[in-house]
Amino acid sequence: MNETLKLALILFLITAISATVLAVSNDITAPRIAEADALKDKQAKAEILPEGNEFKPLDESELNEIKNSNENVLEIFEGYDGENLVGYTIKTVVNGYGGEIEFMTGISTEGKITGIKILNHGETPGLGANATKTYFTESFRNKSVDGEITASKNPSGDLEVQALTSATRTTDAILDGVNTARKIYNERLAN
Repeated sequence: MNETLKLALILFLITAISATVLAVSNDITAPRIAEADALKDKQAKAEILPEGNEFKPLDESELNEIKNSNENVLEIFEGYDGENLVGYTIKTVVNGYGGEIEFMTGISTEGKITGIKILNHGETPGLGANATKTYFTESFRNKSVDGEITASKNPSGDLEVQALTSATRTTDAILDGVNTARKIYNERLAN
């Protein structure tokens, strides 16, 4: 019995020390990780809404109303060029094949998609991960928000984008997020 107690005590000490080291490491790295995420978000906003020089969060009460009816919406920012509102960036999260896909959609005040940017995903390399490729993301640029965006292997219509080969769930998930952003813009943000 003494040997068992001794082993349990050693295991407890090792576990306690490991937990302490992990907690201290987390405290040290958490601000840097948050800073890197904020920088990545800022760069994504500038990339998908290039006309915007400054980005301000949407009024909190209005954002909360939108979030209450759209659980996939994480944040909405207004993009300004000086005093002029030039568009919005809408960050959404959707469920793809490999898990959640977090991305932003830029929409100009003229009612055009100015771009999308995949921020985080767990999609299959070589298939769903192709959602980050330029040929896919660029196929959304300049699409009107007047109608539902769909995907095709050979897009030809004004509201069709390039489908990802062998990644239907990823394509559909991103389309859901973009169409959610489009709907929010049309119903809540367009003047």
